[in-house]
Amino acid sequence: MIFKNRFRPISISLSPNIEPDDVGLVLKLIFSPWKWKNPSKNSGQGENVIEKLEGEFKKYIGVKYAFSFNSGRSALYAILKVLNLPKNTEVLLQAFTCNAVPNPILWAELNPVYVDCDNDFNINIASLRETLQSNKDSKVLILQHTFGLPANMNEVLDIVQQNGLILIEDCAHALGAEFNGQKVGSFGKAGFFSFSRDKVISSVYGGMVVTSDDEVGESLRQAQADFGMPNRFWIFQQLLHPILLNFIILPIYNFLDLGKIFLVLSQLLHILSKAVHYKEKRGLRPDYFPKALPNALAIMSLNQFYKLNKFNNHRKKIAEFYYQELQNTQFILPEPFDLSQGKKNIFLRFTVKHPNAHEIIYDAWHKENILLGDWYTSVIAPADTKLDQMHYKMGSCPKAEKLSKITLNLPTHINISMKEAQRIVDFIKRWK
Repeated sequence: MIFKNRFRPISISLSPNIEPDDVGLVLKLIFSPWKWKNPSKNSGQGENVIEKLEGEFKKYIGVKYAFSFNSGRSALYAILKVLNLPKNTEVLLQAFTCNAVPNPILWAELNPVYVDCDNDFNINIASLRETLQSNKDSKVLILQHTFGLPANMNEVLDIVQQNGLILIEDCAHALGAEFNGQKVGSFGKAGFFSFSRDKVISSVYGGMVVTSDDEVGESLRQAQADFGMPNRFWIFQQLLHPILLNFIILPIYNFLDLGKIFLVLSQLLHILSKAVHYKEKRGLRPDYFPKALPNALAIMSLNQFYKLNKFNNHRKKIAEFYYQELQNTQFILPEPFDLSQGKKNIFLRFTVKHPNAHEIIYDAWHKENILLGDWYTSVIAPADTKLDQMHYKMGSCPKAEKLSKITLNLPTHINISMKEAQRIVDFIKRWK
């Protein structure tokens, strides 16, 4: 066990959901290039896996339509494009988010307007009302369910109705979360999900749009066809990711930093793709967005989707352990599972607050080989995102800016054992 702790880190990211069956599936796919792109062109493949994934997804969320894309960014961009909004239309979104949300707004030539968040990491209702008073031309609200904790839909829907807003739900963190027994993603005009490397389910890159609006649904179908598939080299990069992570990068990650060096070199040499392209940190669009979800990643996504209940049940078990162990400490814990308003949280990560959050993250890695999460150490992540290029003004969302200084995430994913959770708790409890 000492050897394992030294050489293979406890990690919150780096494709945390990948299990042996996923690795086996990818190994088969990488040697089956005829399955990589459009299944309709793959003779002898059987059922259309993309359609199967979309069908299972819309049934699970409880909507009429589901359309897959190669990322959550592409999914959001598709929604914004099919709404046919005038140029520079104001789109409301919360601060304390990732640049993957404001970027599609910018790419669609629309104007992001930031709303402060609350202590529960979701949008602040009072701030939303105030912003609408001063931005009366706002037409769209992108509502984020941060870390898998559903926003208060009763209050949000009242505001949406009163102000004639188009509601888009950002469910990138929240596949399986519910409010009053209804799945998030099914409340608004449309919702989008992410299957990126550290989301609820993962195909390294991937995303989905859901809607019950017939006009939007038909337009999204056309947009998906118009976007086309990413090229084969890009698909190959994503297929390599879980293989190299599983067999090379994680096993030697902390041995003379060889795993980390290998990861960085692989990305620099374009053997692997980065989670966030440098262009995105400046509001620019990489050429592999927007695209439809290729068949190979749909196969990976569907395999993970069938394990969704297992994944989320495990997250609940680990979150319950953290609640039990961290009560009566200086750590401020997230909301519990089911409040009176009917929230069902899925805890993509167990996010806590502490005055020394950044120091804890640093020490966990350098002293204990534990990679804790840093969502978000900036009001718009990653931390080196150019805020002015995102149209964000410092000081405009003070609660979000404060949270970015005191927030850290504990892992809940399927590859975190109770023994590892105990080791994490034992370490962070040293901080009084």
